[in-house]
This record gives sequence, C-alpha cells and structure tokens, in this order.
Amino acid sequence: MENMIWYFVIYLIIINLIAFLTMYIDKRKAKYGKWRIPEQTLFILAVIGGSIGAIAGMYTFRHKTKKLRFSIGFPVILVLQIILIVSLWNDFVK
Repeated sequence: MENMIWYFVIYLIIINLIAFLTMYIDKRKAKYGKWRIPEQTLFILAVIGGSIGAIAGMYTFRHKTKKLRFSIGFPVILVLQIILIVSLWNDFVK
C-alpha cells in the first residue's frame, strides 16, 4: 500500500507540472496570436489532479486571471479534491 501512495504522489507532481507548463504554453500562444489550447483541456488537467499547477501557472503567468470561470473554478476544483483525498484517507486509516 505504501507503494501506491508514492505512485500517487509522483502522479500528482507530474500532472501539476504538466498543468503549469500548459498554462505557460497557452499564455505564449495568446501573446503571439497563435492557435490556443482549448479551455476544456485546461479544466481537464485541473480535474485529473493538476489544480495546484494550474492555479500556480494562472497567477505566475497572469493568464486567465480575469476570467471568473478560472479564478473561481480552479480553486473550487482544488477544494473538492482536498475534501475527496481527506475523505478517502480517513476511510483508508480506519
């Protein structure tokens, strides 16, 4: 079971790095008027565990910060993920 926890931590690190870099890439594309990464893709990355990276990228690169959908949506996703993880952890510990 300890291995599963490490795999989960490694997964979270990787998916958050991907989400962070995706925000950077989309910001660069927006700056130069190129084809953009769909907003749905940014949300999918957040939902599958990259919410911290997406939030960090959003504020680091000042990207999508004026869109309520992102400035509220990403933190809500993060809070829900934290609640889910704590709930699952409590069930696991019992």
